[in-house]
Amino acid sequence: MATLRDIGVSALINILGAFAFLLAFALLRIQPINDRIYFPKWYINRARTSPKHTGNFVGKFVNLNIKTYLTFLNWMPQALKMTEPEIINHAGLDSAVFLRIYTLGLKIFGPIAIVALLVLIPVNVSDGTLLFLRRDLVFSDIDKLSISNVRI
Repeated sequence: MATLRDIGVSALINILGAFAFLLAFALLRIQPINDRIYFPKWYINRARTSPKHTGNFVGKFVNLNIKTYLTFLNWMPQALKMTEPEIINHAGLDSAVFLRIYTLGLKIFGPIAIVALLVLIPVNVSDGTLLFLRRDLVFSDIDKLSISNVRI
């Protein structure tokens, strides 16, 4: 049976994994060698040139500007503030669709999560139906959060 500790450990592993992937994406994005992967539209529009033709040998592969490593996550709030036509012109239609799905998910699941945390979980935990059935039923802490703990 899963306990609250098991679920907490699983959530911690998933959150750390998500942050690791976000960090890897952000750090790989600022490396000159990856320009063609992360900014293909800029190359098509000739807004950017290949880093292989400029700078020293190490500068072609690794970003040597320390300031960009300190501000490497500044693109996220800027991307969320852009209008849809600006995103399409800047990054492409797939990025606009992804951001639309992402914001729709936040608009739907944000209020649901707030209601669940403020109303449903306290009601489920405080009702105590499972405590009355204790002699006949084996249950864990996670079962106290389910609807089976609410009287009909």
